[in-house]
Amino acid sequence: MEEGDDGEEYLFKVVIIGDSAVGKSNLLSRYARNEFNLHSKATIGVEFQTQSMEIDGKEVKAQIWDTAGQERFRAVTSAYYRGAVGALVVYDISRRTTFDSVSRWLQELSTHSETTIARMLVGNKCDLENIRDVSVEEGKNLAEAEGLFFIETSALDSTNVKKAFEIVIREIYDNVSRKVLNSDSYKAQLSVNRVSLTSNTDDESKKTSSKFSCC
Repeated sequence: MEEGDDGEEYLFKVVIIGDSAVGKSNLLSRYARNEFNLHSKATIGVEFQTQSMEIDGKEVKAQIWDTAGQERFRAVTSAYYRGAVGALVVYDISRRTTFDSVSRWLQELSTHSETTIARMLVGNKCDLENIRDVSVEEGKNLAEAEGLFFIETSALDSTNVKKAFEIVIREIYDNVSRKVLNSDSYKAQLSVNRVSLTSNTDDESKKTSSKFSCC
């Protein structure tokens, strides 16, 4: 995907993974459309939304894929990891079994991904504090052990949803900006992985020194 001499465009593929019914689809619909469906059904196969945000004066687009968590769709969704440069690994803070599955999802992500992945551990449904089954500390500790960003969200009341996606997209942008500097081979690799990057070498592409932090 080419732009003019003045242009610079980034298109990143991000996947949302985790067990069924942890709220992956509602996280995406809350972020992309500011919608929440209390009675949403299990995702069949894969859906995606494209969202744009501005970083350092450049338009960055994220193609966010909602992968089905149910076991019988595993073979279908595994192909969709290819080319992903970001991932949100989601569990439900009120269901410990979904937290226990995180390591398996991380392993699957590692197995199927081909490039450096910006990874965020997301404890969703933090509005269910009264029936919490996984503590904030447990989430933080796992994220630290695995080298992930960590945040708790609520798709129901919007808590931290936008922040979670933007942290991941910003980290992808920073990763790519570092690697693409004088690296035609990395640009070629991104192209092969269906991630489009057209970069200027102008000084205007300077990176911001600020970095998102999460709770």
